[in-house]
Amino acid sequence: MNGIPQITAEELHQRLKSGEELVLIDVREADEVAFGMISGAQHIPMGDIPYRSSDIPEEAEVIFICRSGSRSQRVCEYLSSQGYNGVVNLSGGMIEWSELPEN
Repeated sequence: MNGIPQITAEELHQRLKSGEELVLIDVREADEVAFGMISGAQHIPMGDIPYRSSDIPEEAEVIFICRSGSRSQRVCEYLSSQGYNGVVNLSGGMIEWSELPEN
């Protein structure tokens, strides 16, 4: 997907389960995150990303999350064009995450 690295819900779940400390940013709107977020994720709505880029590590791996993986993909593309090197998209987003048997 346009050269942006992707991670599946299962891969993310395994990495979190193994105790890996990851930077997760949920770009959904407040009314969407009210229904639940992945534990440890930071909430920065998609529209706020350009104004809150200082809250996002430029060189670290940062996994972006939305409902289906579409908005987070666009955020990854934007940040990549701004020089961020570690952006990763959660493919399938919270839809796939919520379908994991463990969640």
